Amino acid sequence: MKLRINFKRTISALAVSAFCGIATPALAADAPVGDAKAAVDKISMCIGCHGIKGYKASFPEVYHVPMIAGQNAEYIVAALKEYANGGRTFPTMEAIARTLSEQDMADLAAYYSSLK
Repeated sequence: MKLRINFKRTISALAVSAFCGIATPALAADAPVGDAKAAVDKISMCIGCHGIKGYKASFPEVYHVPMIAGQNAEYIVAALKEYANGGRTFPTMEAIARTLSEQDMADLAAYYSSLK
């Protein structure tokens, strides 16, 4: 039995693996670091809905507002970015997210992820 190795495919796979391993940390380093203390002045737009246990909003329909205290910071940032770019849709959240800078999003995520 002869073993055949496709060197081009093997080298390509190694190159992609090496690139991904090197590129991923660099991309993460570009993201702003959240400052929970800086978010204290920014939470007023969030706390009205997300800070009330059992709160239900009525626009555009009645729904339960999720509690975000203790949520994973990366998840919060990703959700805010999706609202800002239209990947997630809800009128209030879209309007708020579009006003936030990446630093604002990181700060809010740091604040809410630190709560239990």
